Amino acid sequence: MRTRPVTSVQTYARTAAVVFLVSFLVGGYGEFYAPSQLVVPGNAAATAHNVVASDLLLRLGFLGYLGEAITDVALTFLLYVLLRPVHANLALLAVFFRLMATATFAFAELFYFAPTLILGGDTYLDTFSADQLNSLALLSLNVYGTAGYLFIVNYGIASVILGTLMFRSGYLPRGLGVLWVLGGLGFVIQNVVVVLAPAHASPFFLVATPLASLALGLWLLAQGVDEVKFRAAAEPAQPLTV
Repeated sequence: MRTRPVTSVQTYARTAAVVFLVSFLVGGYGEFYAPSQLVVPGNAAATAHNVVASDLLLRLGFLGYLGEAITDVALTFLLYVLLRPVHANLALLAVFFRLMATATFAFAELFYFAPTLILGGDTYLDTFSADQLNSLALLSLNVYGTAGYLFIVNYGIASVILGTLMFRSGYLPRGLGVLWVLGGLGFVIQNVVVVLAPAHASPFFLVATPLASLALGLWLLAQGVDEVKFRAAAEPAQPLTV
């Protein structure tokens, strides 16, 4: 019988570190930098001008989000592998919440891309005036931003679960677990505030999450996991294989 090669848990840890850092970069560009250069709050004409004049920037922003979505799926798998020895069922539940979050945010991204169609100059749009098209483009970008906030509760719940597993693992620093739980709670609170009291929504609630992701990525890159404790927690599970 052919034996499948065993993959060291440190390989998964270092791979997760690299994917975390890539996600941090492309996500920051796609979610924050590109939209911030395009949208002029409350000014449809200026926003439309930016979209038309910076078409490549908008498309690169969307490409950045595609990269982030790919890394999100990969990280979901890698975090499951790293944390399933603590509690396999909870780790799997976090997988479902993260995939749900990625899917819903992907849907929101359609509205980010829609202004390229609205302002594309196709003849079937001639029934709309220039001002109407500009307003529709800004509305689409606003829907994108709102839709992203409306479903971050899924990321938040997943982060609370993952942070709890990190805290209990013994092979990752407890401080990272605490930071992930705080980040998850911030996402949940922001989601509730956006729905019930949008005037009081604040980026402050979201600060802990990128810090938690960056901290975990840097830790895994520099230290990995305590392999002895990981193996002890994983017993009697089978060796990791590819």
